[in-house]
Amino acid sequence: MAEVYYVGVDVGTASVRAALVTRDGLLKSTAEETISIWEPQPEHYVQSSTEIWEKCCTVVKKVTQGVERKQVRGVGFDATCSLVVLDQSFQPVPVNQGGDRQSNVVMWMDHRAAEQAVRITNTGHKVLSRVGGVMSPEMQPPKLLWLKENLKESCWNKAAHFFDLPDFLSWKATGCLTRSLCTLVCKWTYCPPEGWDASFWTSIGLEDLMENNFSKLGSVTCSPGSPLGDGLTQQAAADLGLDPGTAVGASLIDAHAGGLGVIGADVKGFNLPCEDRPITSRMAMVCGTSTCHMAISEQPLFVPGVWGPCLSAMVPDLWLNEGGQSATGRLIDHMVKGHAAYTQLQEQAQQRFPFTGKNIYNYLNSHLSLMADSCSAVDLLGSGLHVWPDFHGNRSPLADPTLKGMVIGLSLSQTLDDLALLYLATVQALALGTLHILEAMKEAGHDIRTLFLCGGLSKNSLFVQIHANATGLPVVLPDQMEAVLVGAAVLGACASQDYSTIQEAMEKMAKVGKVVQPDHELRSFYERKNKVFLRLFAHQREYQALMNQR
Repeated sequence: MAEVYYVGVDVGTASVRAALVTRDGLLKSTAEETISIWEPQPEHYVQSSTEIWEKCCTVVKKVTQGVERKQVRGVGFDATCSLVVLDQSFQPVPVNQGGDRQSNVVMWMDHRAAEQAVRITNTGHKVLSRVGGVMSPEMQPPKLLWLKENLKESCWNKAAHFFDLPDFLSWKATGCLTRSLCTLVCKWTYCPPEGWDASFWTSIGLEDLMENNFSKLGSVTCSPGSPLGDGLTQQAAADLGLDPGTAVGASLIDAHAGGLGVIGADVKGFNLPCEDRPITSRMAMVCGTSTCHMAISEQPLFVPGVWGPCLSAMVPDLWLNEGGQSATGRLIDHMVKGHAAYTQLQEQAQQRFPFTGKNIYNYLNSHLSLMADSCSAVDLLGSGLHVWPDFHGNRSPLADPTLKGMVIGLSLSQTLDDLALLYLATVQALALGTLHILEAMKEAGHDIRTLFLCGGLSKNSLFVQIHANATGLPVVLPDQMEAVLVGAAVLGACASQDYSTIQEAMEKMAKVGKVVQPDHELRSFYERKNKVFLRLFAHQREYQALMNQR
């Protein structure tokens, strides 16, 4: 009997990836293409849905080379929670002042609607209880309001369809306008089983979106992994190099696909505190440009400053809470590449790891080990340098996009050692930010015993170990490091009906690769470091209050 496969497609911030995945969750082949990001003005980040779809087609054709089309049983898409705007004819509508029709995607990290988000928060509407009480500029309602207020003629009046990017991809593949509960519940304030709350859209001045049963936003919904329409259309099948009618699963936000790719793994034999406990004792962390922290519960739990609870947004019939950090990998790059010793770092890394594929962070991790005494932990080198990591605002649990970053403990020295220490302090700050989110979730009723990490930063051994040490929890890494692609493939497997449920597909296709245990001897160090960390936030609030005095 011929092997069967599923294709997972992941549209990240800067690239499109695809993987051919077996029924057991093994990656047979992968491919990647970069996508353009334009910044027409500060805090405005835009992309092209046309380019994104073209790159999706390119990578799918690459990974399915040499495989008979009939062996591909299903396709799943995930993507960033960016906003796609199309007109009545499903053609792109520009979302910036320049009017370039191809620039029709407002990216997830676009903060142009910060002022609109504040106004929406100030309404105090009841839907805000499901987004931690604060509307983020990274969600879709403030972006929609910004488009209406600033681009009424060139964009708003011409727009007929507003898609979350994952839903755009599944529509492009199937012609089906059904939206995934993942996107609508997490980013658009939709709440099953009631659906859209008309009073909310009226209260923020977007009552025109209520026309035709909210057809511009989506009037029909389904759970992630549900089969859409009749599968691939003739056109999409030709574009992707697959058979028409191939099953397509309702999509996921990229972070949630990563959650599916790790959180359901069978952990028997690994001596983990979540073994023999429900899946609700696990947190999935998808760590890349930004980081998403996802926990699920059987009953709705309301966590201040944390998005959710969202029913069936990741795992059907379970409630999702999603915390996050808006800049993690992006912050580490910012700190390292902006340092005076960065050029020296590049030269040293090239000499140390020529043609090995290892990068500057492998070198920094080795350099820190050399700086530490053989009998002491690298972590202790960070005792004199402290970072508050909210250089792009705080998503959780403070839910304040106006917060800024801080560094305490700098000197006039700018050596490679200083760069390594700044890198270490930044990673420690991000780990303490995760602890901050964990504590907020615990206070609201979550009982998280184990962290499951995936994404680009999970390949950084120092980042992983420091998260274990700072939180005091074991970290599980997936067997297949591209867990987001496995999660996307799970959607295709579920849509093909080769697996009866998302839960069954997760358990069979997600596998434990490695377990990283915390160093409990560092507990008191991180307790002290955390006290300094929280005081940095208190000081920033104090500085803001002083400067705002009249």
